[in-house]
Parts: sequence; C-alpha cells; structure tokens
Amino acid sequence: MKVVIDSPFAGNTDVNTEYARQCLLHSLNLGESPLAFHLLYTQVLDDTVPAQRNKGITLSFEWHRKADLIAFYSDLGISAGMKLAMEFALKNKIKVEKRFILGVDSRNRY
Repeated sequence: MKVVIDSPFAGNTDVNTEYARQCLLHSLNLGESPLAFHLLYTQVLDDTVPAQRNKGITLSFEWHRKADLIAFYSDLGISAGMKLAMEFALKNKIKVEKRFILGVDSRNRY
C-alpha cells in the first residue's frame, strides 16, 4: 500500500524530524510503502521561506493523489501543513488515517 506520511515539521525541526523518522519506520513495519515528503523536500527547499514551503506542499499534493492512504501521525499535534493536507485529501476522496505511536498504538479513521 502506498502511504503518504504526514506529521508536524515546522517549529522544533530536530524533534519533529526524529518523530517523522519514527513514523516512517512504523509505516514500513506495517508492510506499507511510505513517503514522507516533509523529510525529503526539506533537504533542498527551505521550509522557513514561505514561497519554498508552499512549493513543497503544493508539489507533494501531486503525489498525494497517487496514494492509497495518507497517515496523519498526531502524537505531536496537527500542524497547519497537516491541516492543508487533510483538507486536500478529503476534497479529493483520498483515504486518511490518524495514527499515534508514542505510548498509544491505535488507528482512528476521520
């Protein structure tokens, strides 16, 4: 299953990057084929520059369309970027799932 991983990035990027890596591993361990665009695109785009952030978000949505599922890892909250992705997914009828991995192993569908 092709899964887009969504978790917070902006703010404390060190903590959020480590969390996103844990989310990616969690998805891999579920047998999924995940992509975490906020880990990939921020290697070449500066998330603190609004135009580059918007470019990364907008272009990642092209891949979201191809996903079987968008997994919103929510232990650290729901960021503004995650809200945009959720709106996009719901508008485009892409399956979404809310996940927690820090002390809680549950899945909740929106």
